[in-house]
Amino acid sequence: MKALGYIGAIIGGAVAGATAALLFAPEKGSETRSKIQEAVKDFCEKHDIKLSCKQIKEIADDIE
Repeated sequence: MKALGYIGAIIGGAVAGATAALLFAPEKGSETRSKIQEAVKDFCEKHDIKLSCKQIKEIADDIE
């Protein structure tokens, strides 16, 4: 159960960081979403979390 809390905290921190980055980003929205998708994909691969491409895109859209 503790691991779930840590994962939630990490994902929450990532979402907060990404949101702040979007507010101050000088790039187009499509480029920023693409970077977020890659970051989420890399994070999931590193931590062996299984998400589909559709779920990753939904996360990026939700952050936007």
